[in-house]
Amino acid sequence: MAHLSPPDINALKAGLLAGNRASLSQAITLCESSLRLHQELSLNMLEELLPHGGKSIRIGVSGIPGAGKSTFIEALGMELIEKHQKKVAVLAIDPTSEQSGGSILGDKTRMDDLSRNHNAFIRPTATSTQLGGVGQYTQAAIILCEAAGFDVVIVETVGVGQSEISVNKMVDVFLLLQIVGAGDDLQGMKRGILECVDLLVINKADGELKQKAQLEAANLKNALHLFPQKHSGWSRQVKTCSSIEKKGITDIWNAIEEHQQYLKSSGKFEVQRKQQTDAWFVDLQNNCLFDFIHTQPSVQALLIKTRAEISSTNSNPLGLVREMKIALKELFFRK
Repeated sequence: MAHLSPPDINALKAGLLAGNRASLSQAITLCESSLRLHQELSLNMLEELLPHGGKSIRIGVSGIPGAGKSTFIEALGMELIEKHQKKVAVLAIDPTSEQSGGSILGDKTRMDDLSRNHNAFIRPTATSTQLGGVGQYTQAAIILCEAAGFDVVIVETVGVGQSEISVNKMVDVFLLLQIVGAGDDLQGMKRGILECVDLLVINKADGELKQKAQLEAANLKNALHLFPQKHSGWSRQVKTCSSIEKKGITDIWNAIEEHQQYLKSSGKFEVQRKQQTDAWFVDLQNNCLFDFIHTQPSVQALLIKTRAEISSTNSNPLGLVREMKIALKELFFRK
């Protein structure tokens, strides 16, 4: 295999800071690379670009499959570009197959108008089988988008699950998309997710479903009072919209801006951003330790031995894990 020359980091940074979308895409690809040289280069690049980040509104959008997340994001994105002169970046997380390692990465085709707009950037990113519904490098991608001059960064997650709430640790406002008649409004959704929600939106409120959507929104608004208030003190809002008809989108953006103004006026915005940084550090720290341990030849030999033993028909996984912990302690703490 031919040796790949390392990218020109200075040229990449210059292009990214100038708002070049190709440079931004290349920078994100560098962060996602599994090559150790690329990982080191990406960390150095991110460190230098950090002062240029942090200036966007970070929005997390989640919802069950079929809720119309991509259509909603395109409608919101086009509204922000056309009516508010915003630059919009979308980090669309796609599920990765555990068997093939591949992913669909189809959001560019589902957001046709937005993907062709020069003030928009859409980056489909695979989860790489990671829990949480967000990719391992999503936080880095957010920083890079901000450094490239994007005013709004939208993170579209895979779907609703208990681990999906991890997106709440990296965005300023968490929006949950719901549709009419998707089942018992609150029983069908995880309590942990609802406790993270800042804005709950009932999509597809058009045609015969418009009146039902309004009634369901009123019921949800009453039901949300049963949940404890968010730590920021923000009172959750419920909205309806039709992404296809582009109705209700302005009202939703006004609610997002109201949420941001509340956080900043109450002093909670900086606290929340600090929490985002802390959560990112924990992820970086865990990845660093994991990579270091796995590069040790003695650990690699131990893992190969353990995997071979677990393949036996009479294997005891709990006993093997106990033995592995003892062996690891001897490797790293022997006198």
